[in-house]
Amino acid sequence: MRPRSLAFLASLAALVGCYHATIDTGAKPSTTVIEKHWASGWIFGLVPPKTVETAAKCPNGVAKVETQLSFVNQLVSFLTLSIYTPMDIRVTCAEGSAASMSFHIPLAAPAGTWQLVMAEAARQAATSDAAVYVQVTN
Repeated sequence: MRPRSLAFLASLAALVGCYHATIDTGAKPSTTVIEKHWASGWIFGLVPPKTVETAAKCPNGVAKVETQLSFVNQLVSFLTLSIYTPMDIRVTCAEGSAASMSFHIPLAAPAGTWQLVMAEAARQAATSDAAVYVQVTN
């Protein structure tokens, strides 16, 4: 009887655990946080929640995104046979400027010019730690 009790308790402990995932972009976090509680997913999470719009509130980009399935979220998912799968989403905005540099290159430019521009763009991205854009013009 004792092994069954231990197996039951181990199963119960596994089922009541919370799922938590964090994506860290490496940017310095600011104090601006966007939270979306009970973001609605459907059918075992195959239909994800709507996108959290961050462009207006995070002009410098995103520092961290966290998703969590709490015990209550998992309970609701279990009770609905995973047809409705809610989760909590927390987005932390990045601090500082979103400084970026852009290079423009004509589509008809010779291969040597393309190589020079791409090499300089890569060098700038590596040394400045900022986004570098290469725009092709007609």
